[in-house]
Amino acid sequence: MGVRKCPALLLLLSLLLLPLCLPVLGAPPRLICDSRVLERYILEAREAENVTMGCAEGGSFGENITVPDTKVNFYTWKRMEVEQQAVEVRQGLALLSEAILQGQALLVNSSQLSETLRLHVDKAISSLRSLTSLFRALGAQKESISLPDTASAAPLRTFTVDTLCKLFRIYSNFLRGKLKLYTGEACRKGDR
Repeated sequence: MGVRKCPALLLLLSLLLLPLCLPVLGAPPRLICDSRVLERYILEAREAENVTMGCAEGGSFGENITVPDTKVNFYTWKRMEVEQQAVEVRQGLALLSEAILQGQALLVNSSQLSETLRLHVDKAISSLRSLTSLFRALGAQKESISLPDTASAAPLRTFTVDTLCKLFRIYSNFLRGKLKLYTGEACRKGDR
């Protein structure tokens, strides 16, 4: 009796959960061009950064985690093609996502990580997934265009961090810097 109902229950459950995925997958392509959307993510990143600033010892990873360099040479950035900017931002988002997941794994059993910090880590993971999805919807993941540029482009500059505080500072700076610069330019040019 249970075996026969199980496939039906799985189908029913998947049909019920499917609409939960649709808003992200079916997001309007230019949603990230609405400054309020990006500002919400930036605000969340700043909140996480501010919460960790008070933790001098809290959130030490015990090892180094690689993150993207958030410094922007505005002269060089303005001279880059939008596709090159997109590659740099895409690589930075991927590296940040990986870094926060790695940080979460390193701190999962840590007694120094409060519930509030855990919530900010979880929120950052969710936000980076959403931002990556919105970034793709903008059309920044044009693999056929980006791959040749990636080979000739300079490799993504990186460095390492060893605390959650430093990781959240990089996360916040990346969103306020390179991601905001790129989306502003791509939205102005209508590049999709």
